[in-house]
Amino acid sequence: MWTYHPHLLEQPVPRYTSYPTAAEFSDAVGPDEMCRALGLIGEKDRLSLYVHIPYCQEICWYCGCNTGVANRPQRLAHYLEALDLEIGLIAQRLGGRGQVSHIAFGGGSPNAIKPIDFVRLVDRLVTAFRIARPIVSVELDPRGFTPEWAQVLSLTGVNRVSLGVQSFSPAVQAAIGRVQPTDLIENCVAQLRGRQIDNINFDLMYGLPGQDDAILLDTLSEAVRLKATTISLFGYAHVPHLIPRQRRIDATALPDVRARFDQAAKGHAFLLEAGYVPVGFDHYALPGSPLALAQKDGTLRRNFQGFTADPHDSLIGIGATAISSFPGLLAQNEKNTGRYRMLVSAGRLPASRGILRSPEDQRRGHVIEQILCFGRANIAPLGDTPGYRHLLERHEALGLIRWEGDQLILSPEARPYARTIAVVFDKWRQATTMQFSHAI
Repeated sequence: MWTYHPHLLEQPVPRYTSYPTAAEFSDAVGPDEMCRALGLIGEKDRLSLYVHIPYCQEICWYCGCNTGVANRPQRLAHYLEALDLEIGLIAQRLGGRGQVSHIAFGGGSPNAIKPIDFVRLVDRLVTAFRIARPIVSVELDPRGFTPEWAQVLSLTGVNRVSLGVQSFSPAVQAAIGRVQPTDLIENCVAQLRGRQIDNINFDLMYGLPGQDDAILLDTLSEAVRLKATTISLFGYAHVPHLIPRQRRIDATALPDVRARFDQAAKGHAFLLEAGYVPVGFDHYALPGSPLALAQKDGTLRRNFQGFTADPHDSLIGIGATAISSFPGLLAQNEKNTGRYRMLVSAGRLPASRGILRSPEDQRRGHVIEQILCFGRANIAPLGDTPGYRHLLERHEALGLIRWEGDQLILSPEARPYARTIAVVFDKWRQATTMQFSHAI
């Protein structure tokens, strides 16, 4: 079991799906910077695409995503038209340069749109960017899954599906506004596997209202029984001052920090006993799965989708609020779907905020990513190794880290503290801020 060190968990820290984080974005970045980044893409450069669908059939109370209710067909139709326009704008600026090998669809819930519209969207991407046999992943809400969706995912070459499960407990589901019976999840998994889509991720959460150790372990038992290829086990972040819909959740029913830590620790032990490999600080994968192999061969990355086997440095985000990532730039599209549609209709790229990544940012980002992905990093490129050793003295004294020259090495027991270690290398984090979630 992990050892509980509460003083290391006091400061909220970023999840580091990028560096610098989105908290550092400003409106100093816009369409011009995005155009320049696209212009630097070479003929043979490898690219990834992320397509954002900011709609769900139902809005869950815990969710922090930028999403709205898909209750008006005309709204979805207008959004899909805008996506088509943005795809055209990006493809025009690339002029055939770059080779797309990964496409990820997220949201919201991509299956909030009609299956036929998903087919058209995939076909538009493949045609516009001249893509051949990409690796395609899709986030799905099981409540909106149908046999037609299973067929469409197979026909469009989807390789990986991520299901928003969160908990199998009916009481916990009711407490977070996401009711989905176990047999619904079972049916969804069976239909996917019936179409030879075997790489299936379950998103699960601990620290939910009314959730105790037994309830969490029951959920993990179900995930193991259903042979989820990967499991993302997140701690619920209750920030109703930032996410108003979370006010519907009874804060008095939430586990305290110590209980959250114990749930994370017991979940970790349970999944290891079940044969899963720990990946990063909150993912678990079956041996031989793409995510486990990426960690083993050193190609594991961390981006806006979490830990991923996608190795590329350049990711183009398409859709409202989508974030593009390049070595020298992070750029986020306009969040408001109405303004997003107006921008692309006027022939403008919709990037509205972001940050230029300096060489120092890139070096620091690499160190942080290595810590979170592999539990070790060479900090020599940052200079001042003695200074960082001083900042990490309390972690070293507790046996959570050790040093081999300029190599920082985390112990297995440091997994729940990985983000509190990584934050030491973040020049932007000068003081505690409630913009971020707790490390566990």
